[in-house]
Amino acid sequence: MKKIDMVDIRSQYLRLKPEIDAAISEVLDSSAFIKGPAVKAFREELAAYLSVPYVIPCANGTDALQVALMALNLQPGDEVITSNFTFISTLEVLLLLRLKPVVVDIDPLTFNIDPDKIREAITPKTKAIIPVHLFGQPADMRRIQEIAGEYGLFVIEDNAQSLGSRYTYSGGISKMTGTVGNIGTTSFFPTKPLACYGDGGALITSDPYLAETMEMIINHGAKIKYYNDIIGVNSRLDTLQAAILRVNLQNLDDFIARRQKAAEYYNDRLGSNPYIRIPKVFEEGTHIYHQYTILLDPILRDSVRNKLKERGIPSTVYYPVPLSLQKVFAFAGYREGDFPITENVCKSVLSLPIHTEMDEEQLDTICTNLLNILEHE
Repeated sequence: MKKIDMVDIRSQYLRLKPEIDAAISEVLDSSAFIKGPAVKAFREELAAYLSVPYVIPCANGTDALQVALMALNLQPGDEVITSNFTFISTLEVLLLLRLKPVVVDIDPLTFNIDPDKIREAITPKTKAIIPVHLFGQPADMRRIQEIAGEYGLFVIEDNAQSLGSRYTYSGGISKMTGTVGNIGTTSFFPTKPLACYGDGGALITSDPYLAETMEMIINHGAKIKYYNDIIGVNSRLDTLQAAILRVNLQNLDDFIARRQKAAEYYNDRLGSNPYIRIPKVFEEGTHIYHQYTILLDPILRDSVRNKLKERGIPSTVYYPVPLSLQKVFAFAGYREGDFPITENVCKSVLSLPIHTEMDEEQLDTICTNLLNILEHE
């Protein structure tokens, strides 16, 4: 049996090697490494895939969040509500821009931000909401948009883990995640659903003013080189990564189908076990399984993880510490017990291997060993 990895980027590359190598060679031959033709082509192709008018590629997903916030002209001290259960970058950019992060608890079934908690956290200083579409499925965008509209708030979708998932409204209207709010942001980190072979990211919007502003910000605040109108940053997607992304974008629906097939196998094998809570699929959303994350009893979780490791099966904890309890955020004054759902989830989650190259033998090995370990715990 092939070695089990959390993510098998190499095997995916080898399967697509002729197309990837040809795309890289074309860039090398042209030597147009910055703002080359592949960047323009990729942004147009991704915009078409998402059915939006504007995609602005940038250097990484964290930059995408920062640029989005800069484009909205928020002021120091303005409050931005986001999930307490996510990667640090969502918090990091708020602190860098001297905004006030307000974290709230999550839905215990989907791990996404709880709209009721958003409403409770709104004050006169609240200016924006950053819902994170976690692990591959949408947050409850209908309710979030209703709240944002009621209070006049911006919505920035952190879509780094869920590009390609959909949110369906009552009446059957369906939108890709990242295209619902004022701005969507995403990452093309190598493990993401749509990935490059280094760092990369993008901003997504239907607003022409925001698109123009974000385009300027990523290019040192300039429309025309050497004529700098606003404060900006240097955050370009390089041409080599864009060329790789073009190939992977053509295969994204297949990548998603492969992840969903692996998740279905897990669901069938693990769903009836009383010690495991398999991922809850949000009724209005499409889950693309960037992660396959189960819940175990907190007393068992670390022991199970160690025993899987002893048997050559990797697993990961996303995320072991809520944002509210991170040392960098200690000044906010949050204490253990303030967010009981997030804190319990952090002690209970375990992500199993999932990627586009998994075969049934690997999946069987993972499930058989996990069930055997739980039977003897």
